[in-house]
Amino acid sequence: MSLPDRNNPYSFDEFLNNLNSVDFYLDDPFLIKCVKRYCGDLLPKLHEKIVEFASKVSVRWRVLADRIAKPELRPYIEHYDAHNHRVDRIIRPAETTALEKEIFREGLFSSKMEKWESFIKRYLLQEIGESSVMCPMVCTEGLIALIDEFPEDRHPDLSRILEHCKEGIDGDFGIGAQFMSEIQGGSDIPANLLEAEPHEDYYQIYGNKFFCSAVHADYAVITAKVKGSEDVGTFIVPSWLPQKKSSEQRNGCRINRLKWKMGTSELPTAEIEYDGAVAYAIGAIDRGVANAVGIVLTLSRITVALSSAAAMTRAVREATIYSRFRKVFDKRICDWPLAAGQLDEIMQAAQRTTAGAFKVYDLFIRLGGKLQSGLSSNEPIEIQKLRFNLRELIILQKLVSAYEAVDVIRKAISIFGGHGVIEDFSSLPRLFRDATVNELWEGPRNVLLIQVYRDLHRVSSWYSAEEFVGSVLEGAAQENIESLSSSLKDFLQGPSFLEIKPGAIELATAWETFCSSLFRAYQELALNEVASSSMPG
Repeated sequence: MSLPDRNNPYSFDEFLNNLNSVDFYLDDPFLIKCVKRYCGDLLPKLHEKIVEFASKVSVRWRVLADRIAKPELRPYIEHYDAHNHRVDRIIRPAETTALEKEIFREGLFSSKMEKWESFIKRYLLQEIGESSVMCPMVCTEGLIALIDEFPEDRHPDLSRILEHCKEGIDGDFGIGAQFMSEIQGGSDIPANLLEAEPHEDYYQIYGNKFFCSAVHADYAVITAKVKGSEDVGTFIVPSWLPQKKSSEQRNGCRINRLKWKMGTSELPTAEIEYDGAVAYAIGAIDRGVANAVGIVLTLSRITVALSSAAAMTRAVREATIYSRFRKVFDKRICDWPLAAGQLDEIMQAAQRTTAGAFKVYDLFIRLGGKLQSGLSSNEPIEIQKLRFNLRELIILQKLVSAYEAVDVIRKAISIFGGHGVIEDFSSLPRLFRDATVNELWEGPRNVLLIQVYRDLHRVSSWYSAEEFVGSVLEGAAQENIESLSSSLKDFLQGPSFLEIKPGAIELATAWETFCSSLFRAYQELALNEVASSSMPG
């Protein structure tokens, strides 16, 4: 019972103190279990580095990220300077540039850094949910991997770009982007119309890219068709003329406008018109689709899943802290069975997704930390099968994790009641909007579901449905493996659902359910492996 009090003494300070005192690493026992399982002998070497890094993420970088999210700080463009020079200047807040410099100076893709160290640090960074830094971070990773993949006859300018982005030059680290989408097609890269005109040892680019995120970056990976050909190539395009960044002289391009997006609002996304931009080809000029998808977009898909796991983790943490603080009808929220059940459900989802992300990345590491652009290679057949597993797991993980993240964050928001939709009350509204956008990055759900279906058909002559499922779910319950194997065999031997005809819609819906079930089983296996490895003895 309470009596009226016009000087209501209620305070959120206890909640805020608990929230702001969390260390993203040391106060996350499940994350520590995952690190211990997968880092093994590396852990003593990495532990202090991770602890030090987490202290920056948990306080300074978290605060900066939350501050950047204010609507009045969103990026905008100035097309001309005061003297009528076309500059297309992207204006971002000082907090963003400070955060970006500090994070990139960590050298997360340097040859000096262990891959597991980079992965764990990026998981922690993804918890702050700052798209204006994390999107260019993953794009930079893809650019580095692409240039690294083709060392033969590398143009000297590409070697310098690689050094700038990977190791830094005089403490300054280059920032990458990837521009694939055109107005007639996003994921449909073969439909590109952007033209690359060959010259002596470089190309010039002409035409429009319609959806270009991280438009402030120093370099971009693009896809374009070589003049007079239907071949799609991959190219690196510097944003600035040589040594002209400080004077804002762009490399043969104009930024027509910035996009107005429902999420990732802090990340400048634009439409770009190329008019003779100098670019450098990467790999065979007729292998652009395979290289862009197999290397660049695949790395991005790993990070989309990683960011989904991290966003779930933060959302669940903040909802849990609030539920233990807030009383409703004389009981804490967490003491109401419905709310307690919801919190447990989303916690299990966050942990399952995190465990799955670690397990997929472990396979990536065991296969040399490199991706291939196609389905086959000259490697032994057993290695080819493992590489195929990795390819499909990355796609399945992306479409399942990104889809579930939206639902988990929405449920976390509901724990806050009306406060859950207040943009400056917690990070959750921003995480929710960004997760909704994140689901569409690097191939929307329908595109990826069809890709998995086509891939499995293409390898069926040397990799059966039973063997694939058994390999992916090795260690899972046999009855589960047999059930999923039987379902997959039926799909591959049955009628196609890629055209509208009787029964196709029902088959397509069943395929979506199957893919989710298969990867959920993989995540559950990963979760059980983490739990069992943490048991005494």
